[in-house]
Amino acid sequence: MSEAGRPVDFGELALSMDESMNDKEPAVGAADSSSMPVPPRPESLHHDASDPALLPEPAPLAMPVQDFSERRGQVSRRQGGASLPRMAVFLGAALMTAAFAYELYGVLAFVQVTPIQLLFLVLSTITFAWISVGTLSTALGFLPLFAGENADTIPIPDADGPLAGRTALLFPVYHEEPARIAGTISAMVEELASLGKADAFDIFVLSDTRGADVGVAEEAAYAALAHSLRDEARVYYRRRIENTGRKAGNIKDWVERFGGAYETFVILDGDSIMSGVALVRLARAMESDPDAGLIQTVPKLIGGKTLLQKLMQFAANVYGPPTAAGLAFWSRDQGNYWGHNAIIRTEAFASAAGLPVLPGPAPFGGHILSHDFVEAMALQRAGWGVHMASSIEGSFESMPPSLTDLIVRDRRWSQGNIQHLALIARPGVPGMGRVHLLMGALSYIISAVWAAALAVGLVLALQGQQLLPSYFTDDKTLFPIWPTIDPGAAMRLFIATMAVVLLPKVLGLALELKRARRARELFGAARAFAGVVTETVFSMLFAPIMMMTQTSSVLQIFLGRDAGWKAQRRDDAAMELGEAMRFHWPHMLVGIVVTVVCWETSPGLLVWMSPVVLGLVLSGPLNWLTSQNAGPAMTAILSTPVERSPASIELRTLRHTDIWRDRLVALQQEPDATRERSRELVAA
Repeated sequence: MSEAGRPVDFGELALSMDESMNDKEPAVGAADSSSMPVPPRPESLHHDASDPALLPEPAPLAMPVQDFSERRGQVSRRQGGASLPRMAVFLGAALMTAAFAYELYGVLAFVQVTPIQLLFLVLSTITFAWISVGTLSTALGFLPLFAGENADTIPIPDADGPLAGRTALLFPVYHEEPARIAGTISAMVEELASLGKADAFDIFVLSDTRGADVGVAEEAAYAALAHSLRDEARVYYRRRIENTGRKAGNIKDWVERFGGAYETFVILDGDSIMSGVALVRLARAMESDPDAGLIQTVPKLIGGKTLLQKLMQFAANVYGPPTAAGLAFWSRDQGNYWGHNAIIRTEAFASAAGLPVLPGPAPFGGHILSHDFVEAMALQRAGWGVHMASSIEGSFESMPPSLTDLIVRDRRWSQGNIQHLALIARPGVPGMGRVHLLMGALSYIISAVWAAALAVGLVLALQGQQLLPSYFTDDKTLFPIWPTIDPGAAMRLFIATMAVVLLPKVLGLALELKRARRARELFGAARAFAGVVTETVFSMLFAPIMMMTQTSSVLQIFLGRDAGWKAQRRDDAAMELGEAMRFHWPHMLVGIVVTVVCWETSPGLLVWMSPVVLGLVLSGPLNWLTSQNAGPAMTAILSTPVERSPASIELRTLRHTDIWRDRLVALQQEPDATRERSRELVAA
C-alpha cells in the first residue's frame, strides 16, 4: 500500500475474485498446468487444500484480536528527540498554509469576496496544506542525506556476526507465477548459504490461490522447489481452503500455527527480492534491540521494461531517498509499515496486531484491507518500536507495467486507506498511529478536494467573464457582484505554489548530482537533469488522470462499492491502443469538454488550465505509449544506478527464474517425473 508522502505511484489487471470457495480461472502469470498431477494425499490436518507433509511440525502462538476502543497503559519504550522534527514539519506546514490562505484571500478579495470565492479559498488551502506537509518532510530528510549521514531510526549491524534466533521468510502468494517465486527463493537461499547463514532461515510459501487445477499445479511446483533445496534450506508450502482475511488473514494463520518456532519473520510480496546480506543485517538488528517490533526497509524499484516502469524507477530512485528519510526523521520509532520487505518480531506481532473485523458491510466494514498501517499502529500501541532503515541495500520490488494495472491496484489501496477512517477516532489508537492512518486516507481524499477546487475555479473564471447567469450576494443588492481577482498577485501566488510543489524534485536532483559526481559518472549530471525534466513532464500529464481515477474511487467507496480482491499482473504486456482508448474515454471526454469551455471563455484560461486538460485529453494515448517497452533513448535517460550495475541478488533471481520456468515446463511434459519428485519429498 502506498505510504502517504512517498513518490506518486503511476497500478492490477487480472482475475477478479472474491473470498468465496468458487473455483476461478487463473490470473495472468499463474501456471496453467492441470496436466501436472501430484500424488493422492490424506485429508489436511488443518484447513488446507495442500499436502500437510509439505509443512513442519506445528508451533502454535496465540494471536488475540485487539480492541482499539480500549486504552492501553502508558508505555516507556520510546525514542526521544521526536518533538522538534515533528514541529518543524507540521507547524511549518501550518504557517506556510496560513500564509497561502492570507495571500489567496487578498487575490480573491481584490474588490469584494463572494461565497463561491470563499469555497475556492477553502478547497485550495486544504490542497496546499497537504502539499506543504510532504514538501517540508522531504526537505527535512534531505538535510542528513546531503550531509552524508543515514536516516535509519535504529542501528543496523553488519552481516558478519552470528545469529542466535530463527527467522521465517514468508511469501504470501495469490495467483503468482510459481517459477518467479521459486527463482526468488532459490537466489535468496543461495546468497544465505554463501554467508553460512541459511540454517537460521526457513521459507514458507503461503498460498491463497483459488481453483483446484491451478492449486494442484502450484503445489507440484513448490514441492519440486522444496525437494531441490532440501540440502540448503527448509522450504514449506501451504494453500488455504478459505482465504479468510485475505493477506492479513494468511499471515495470522501462519502465526497461530507455526509462529512459536521463530523469533522473527520477514514478509515478501510476489515481486519482492532481498539479498542475503540485507536479511542477515535485519535479523541481527532485531536481536540487538529487544524493543524493536518492526524494521521497514525502503525497497528500490527494479526490473522495469515499459516506459511507465522506467519513469517510476527513476522517480523512486531520485526523489524516494529524501522522502523516506524525512518520514523516518519525524516518525522516529513510531514509523509506518508498507506490508513487505520488512522484518517483524513474532512475539510482538502476535500479542499486539490481531486485527478486528470492522462492523458493517464493505467497503467500510469487514476485514481490514490495508492491514499494514494498522499493524504498525498496533505495535506502537503496545510500546514496540516501528523503525525505518533506508540505508539497507539489497531490498527490491517491481511496479505494475501499465497505467491501467496501476489504477486497478490503486482502487483497492484507496478503499483500504479510507477504511482507516473508522479507526482514527477510537480511544486506543495512539497519536502517531492516528497521524499515519489519517495521512493514508487523505492521500486519496485530497484528489477529490483538488478536483473540486479546479471545478470551482473554472466556475469563477466563467463568472469573471460574465458568461454565467447573474447572482446576488444580498437581497438588497440591485446589481450582481461579479467575482474579480488581482491578476498580478495571482501570478505571484502561482509561482510560489509551484516552487513548493517542485521543491522535492529539486532536492532529489541535488542528491543525485552529488552521487554522480562522487561516483565520477560520465555524463552523470546531464543524465540526471534530462531524467528529472522527462519525469516531471510525464508526472504532470499523469497527475490529472490519477486525480480523476482517485476521485472516482473515493466516490465509489462512499457510495458503498467494494473493490474486491484481484490478482496482480507483474510482467510487462504491451497494451493495444484501442484498449487504452476504451479505458480512458471518460477522462478524454472530460478533458475535451473543459478545453472547449476554456477556449470559449478565454484563450488565456485555456493556457492556464493546459497542464490539466492536456493530460486528460491524451490519457488514452499516454497509457498506450507508456505500456510499451521503453526505447534505448528513454532507457538511457531514465536509468538508475542499480539498473546500470545490477545487484547480484537480482541477477541470481533472473537466472534461477529462467531455470525454474524451463523445469516446470519439463514437469508439465513428464507427469511421471512430477509424481516421483513429489513422492520423494513426502517420503523425506
